[in-house]
Amino acid sequence: MLLNVSAASDLIAVLGPTNTGKTHLAVERMLGHASGMIGLPLRLLAREIYDRVSAQRGARAVALITGEEKILPPRPSYFVCTVEAMPLTRPVEFLAVDEVQLVEDAERGHVFTHRLLHARGSRETMLLGAATMAPLVRRLAPDARIMARDRYSALTWSGARKVSRLPRRSAVVAFSAEEVYAIAELIRRQRGGAAVVMGSLSPRTRNAQVALFQSGEVDFLVATDAIGMGLNMDVDHVAFAGLAKFDGKRRRPLHAHEIGQIAGRAGRFRNDGTFGVTAGAQAMDADTVAAVEAHRFDPVAKALWRNGALDFSSLQGLLGSLAEPAPCAELKPSEEALDERVLRQLAADEGLAGRVRDPQTLRRLWDVCQTPDFRKTTFDDHLRLARDLYGQLTGARERVADEWMAEGLQRLDRLDGGIDAISTRLAGVRTLAFISHRPDWLADAAHWRERTRTIEDRLSDALHEQLMARFVDQRTSALLRGLGARRELLAGIDAEGLVSVEGFGVGHLRGLTFSAVKGSGALEQKALRRAAEQVIGPEINRRLGALAAEPHAAFSLSPEGLILWRGSAVAIPGGQRPLAPAARLLTGLGSPVARARAEQRLSAWLGVEMRRRFAGLARLERALAGDDLRGLARGLVWRLVEAGGVVERSPIEADLRSLSRVERRALRQLGVRIGAFSLHLPSQLRRDTAPFAEALARGNDGRAWTMGLRGNVRLGETAVSALELERLAEALREAPRRDGGAVLDKAALDRLGLTSSQAETLLRGLGFVPTNGNGSDEPIAWRRRRAARDASRPRHSPFAVLGALAPASPSRSRGRKHVRRA
Repeated sequence: MLLNVSAASDLIAVLGPTNTGKTHLAVERMLGHASGMIGLPLRLLAREIYDRVSAQRGARAVALITGEEKILPPRPSYFVCTVEAMPLTRPVEFLAVDEVQLVEDAERGHVFTHRLLHARGSRETMLLGAATMAPLVRRLAPDARIMARDRYSALTWSGARKVSRLPRRSAVVAFSAEEVYAIAELIRRQRGGAAVVMGSLSPRTRNAQVALFQSGEVDFLVATDAIGMGLNMDVDHVAFAGLAKFDGKRRRPLHAHEIGQIAGRAGRFRNDGTFGVTAGAQAMDADTVAAVEAHRFDPVAKALWRNGALDFSSLQGLLGSLAEPAPCAELKPSEEALDERVLRQLAADEGLAGRVRDPQTLRRLWDVCQTPDFRKTTFDDHLRLARDLYGQLTGARERVADEWMAEGLQRLDRLDGGIDAISTRLAGVRTLAFISHRPDWLADAAHWRERTRTIEDRLSDALHEQLMARFVDQRTSALLRGLGARRELLAGIDAEGLVSVEGFGVGHLRGLTFSAVKGSGALEQKALRRAAEQVIGPEINRRLGALAAEPHAAFSLSPEGLILWRGSAVAIPGGQRPLAPAARLLTGLGSPVARARAEQRLSAWLGVEMRRRFAGLARLERALAGDDLRGLARGLVWRLVEAGGVVERSPIEADLRSLSRVERRALRQLGVRIGAFSLHLPSQLRRDTAPFAEALARGNDGRAWTMGLRGNVRLGETAVSALELERLAEALREAPRRDGGAVLDKAALDRLGLTSSQAETLLRGLGFVPTNGNGSDEPIAWRRRRAARDASRPRHSPFAVLGALAPASPSRSRGRKHVRRA
């Protein structure tokens, strides 16, 4: 090898066909490290993985970085990105690159090659891809350990079928928007409706369309080859509507490995899948079928390469460095990419070239050239955009003008027109969204990110509705006519909440929630639900109005975490902070105004209940709002409020030791107790707060502060009662002494509800060690180590022993003024 590639401590290439769990394995391995980054081939897949990781680790721990969207919390541990957007300057313990076989892709191959050669985690790196990459990985990264994985399920050829004969849960793959729409229209007429998925759709529209398919409301999906890149859907059969595609330059036949990648979407986990052709597509030859079924394809011979060490000393130096030849035979120079074409055109413009004064302005020019062409209009149009951007960025203000952004968004913020018109506007918004994620390009990037996101969501929802109306909903009126609905609907709601339309029971209305019965088909069910909504809409608005006028006594919180209105579940509690609750209605029915009033009423009730039941926490919040609380005490009170009233002691030990007498007195006056193992509010450990806190925690699943409201401390992955910890500390203080340690005899352990082995595990985890000199039949004497415990507690904490115990009945504090650490 001629390349000098820095190796990570452990480099693993996980190679195999689709449905082998490669991406799932990488995500699990990433979460096993303190920090990690994964690069994915599609922004839609990146969003899917981001949602999964956020659900497991919390949104504060995960960043999402794509060309169009950035969610970047202050201190993320994990980065989910598109491959192009990976921030490789951020050091992480684990790093993964998915679908590395794209090193041979004409447009993006050089990016994947760069990641294969240079992207590394400090402890572990995973390269995920097809088995065809094995020989090339051995040559380009000889230190890599190759892990082959077999497909979980079988994939078999089922031949050609008409659209009318396709099995349920089928995905039909076409290779242009026009083909996708034509096939979806055919399925609508013959089979009842189809969802549509294309790479050009926004994540919001795509998710809505996938949900349409996943829920079973439609049984067919029509998509481009974007589904071949790891999007997870329950597809049993993949039907190709053609075996050729336009690759940006010409229309060519699909390669066998491309067919295998797409066909592999059929079958999930242990469920076998099938593939075939439809809509008049030419049948596959026997050799291709055999290769796809056996997952045997020609190995990737070379990776496309472009120099990553660019010269920014001068414009000519940059152009020259981009044209450098590949350093070894395994790498093939990539063809001129869009960013290079734009750079060469702008470099020929003497006016713009004259603005390149130093390496900084040259880097800015290169950044502008790398603006993606989401609009896919003409090269000249894209070039004009790049010229305009660079002109503004090197002008007097050195920023993209707010007026320019506002004018562009105003032009795009329209919902009229059909599917193509809205799709075109969405592409324009994606371009402006990309710009809004460059804080060095805009004076107020956060403002423009919010504006573009709002408009993109509105257009996405409108596009989803247009797709629904065109490919699913248009037979609804015909179905209603078949049910005898040519006149005003005969409908009503009886005393039991049964909703009837034209004599058919279509669902039940309980409180504010409507539950529809399942029809015999997707269109029938949708039509019946729509007819029912015409009936229940006015009733829902009437009930929302009545709810908004109710007194506090009409509401309660169920043990399951649901807000009840006169016994019926109507909302779930939410909110970013414990004392700023916000209720969210369970139903999506009713007018926006009536819904908003009802939610405000429920939020007000929840806020009153929170401050009444957690008065100590409310007192701390009032103290933070004033100016009297200062220094370390203020910081500790802030942490208590954010944590819901209980904070583990070990992370704040240094702050506690540094507290002055005045600061300690201020904490005591606010009802804060510095316990042996936690900082907490004894008032929150009362018996009457526990059920409400538990119910609130269920309704706010995932909120960290619910742990404190319940009087618990999170130690590792275990919730431990602060009251139980204080009981342990009290037992240690009152225990007899021997050899400088405390002896917990059997009676003491029985009072704590611990066995001797459980006590030993727990005490050792707390930093206690047995003293010398105890006899074999005598209870062990325990003393605290002199050295402070390591703050980085192991993942499987010994506190799990205490957390597994049945909780003792809460009792009131015995009123000690100060608790010394045992």
